[in-house]
Amino acid sequence: MGLIRALAGAVSNTLKDQWLEYFYCESIPSDVLMVKGKHMNKKGGNKGNDNVITNGSTIVVADGQCMIIVEQGRIMEICAEPGAYTYDIGSQPSVFSGKFGAGLVASFKQFWDDFKHGGEKAVDQRVYYFNTKDIMGNRFGTQNPVPFRVVDNNIGLDIDVTVRCNGEYMFTIEDPILFYSRIAGNVADEFRLSDSPLQQQMKSEFLDALQPAFAKISELGVRPSALPGKTVELKDAMNVALKDEWVANRGIKLSKITINSVTIPKEDEQMIKQAQLAAINRNPNMAAATMVTAQAQAMQDAAKNTNGAMNAFMGMGMAQNAGGINAGQLFAMGQQQAAPTPAPPPAAEPAPAAAPAADSWTCSCGQTNTGKFCMSCGNAKPAPAAGWTCSCGTVNQGKFCMNCGSKKPADAPLYRCDKCGWTPEDPKNPPKFCPECGDVFDENDVQA
Repeated sequence: MGLIRALAGAVSNTLKDQWLEYFYCESIPSDVLMVKGKHMNKKGGNKGNDNVITNGSTIVVADGQCMIIVEQGRIMEICAEPGAYTYDIGSQPSVFSGKFGAGLVASFKQFWDDFKHGGEKAVDQRVYYFNTKDIMGNRFGTQNPVPFRVVDNNIGLDIDVTVRCNGEYMFTIEDPILFYSRIAGNVADEFRLSDSPLQQQMKSEFLDALQPAFAKISELGVRPSALPGKTVELKDAMNVALKDEWVANRGIKLSKITINSVTIPKEDEQMIKQAQLAAINRNPNMAAATMVTAQAQAMQDAAKNTNGAMNAFMGMGMAQNAGGINAGQLFAMGQQQAAPTPAPPPAAEPAPAAAPAADSWTCSCGQTNTGKFCMSCGNAKPAPAAGWTCSCGTVNQGKFCMNCGSKKPADAPLYRCDKCGWTPEDPKNPPKFCPECGDVFDENDVQA
């Protein structure tokens, strides 16, 4: 048996002229979650107590409804798509899941068993309609305070307070098959929320779930006063907390929460304000402003002192002197903190390496020395190579000084008197006259 789509819309005024019998449901009130379909025959008579569906009958499903066919207490057909359908006893069971999607198909496979009548007419067949719109007007209020953790990372605040709140919530039937099998069952006419213990049970479970939901919200740094603006986050957290009781056990899902007001005890509110004020005074400028305000108020109160304003001012001065710090010092600290940090001085250039001493020498091991022996390996200072000494003091081997670039001077000539043969002690530096014969030393006296 199964359903075959007959037409796109449900027009109840013409159905009774086209089919032998049909089932339909009027608009379902918001307080009714499930209602039994009305059975009408071609003559327009109400056959609601006739629990038999004739082959070829039409079943109409409207917007906001989900229909199931139950035979002998078992769910045989389900349809959540608006339209008119023909009941065919010879076809296979069908599922029109509509907005519920694959989840409804899975539930149908889980609860449906292969059911055959062996060609005989079923003894009991019923058509039920579920209200799949949002069920509104479910009020709640916290009779007992609910713990709430207040976290403010800006000031390092992390304390527990208690809150009270009230408002309304809406829910929807997320899984009609699960709701029927666990809650509604084979009702004779309708399942009304206010007439069943389900309403009070859901309210109790809702209030129990507030505490873990508030814990999730507090982790976001939300303050109690900001809860009315966080209803979407609260709804998601509540659905997590109610997943087992509502979604998995009854096929019901929380769809919206509205919070009217949130209150906390005065002592908790005062504690939060004191913590915030203490955090504000961490700023020296704010602390100075607070002190100045307190001093101004103290001066006004002192001026009103009936025992003598002078005594009051003296007492105020003593209190200021005993405080250890004044407003001026705090303002100076604030200006110092607000001043831009000076740029670090440029890094000093490394001092040039000291030039080696003029008489230093480098050993073959790489050690620079000034004595006659190497400080590292003990080798003797090598003998200076023969060469010529420049006017700058550098000993050179080539034709030019390797330090200043001066040209090697020509070798000085050697002198000997050409008259008497006398040779000076320093042949390169002869006197002007020969001490033996008095002859003048000139180019004639240069040795060949």
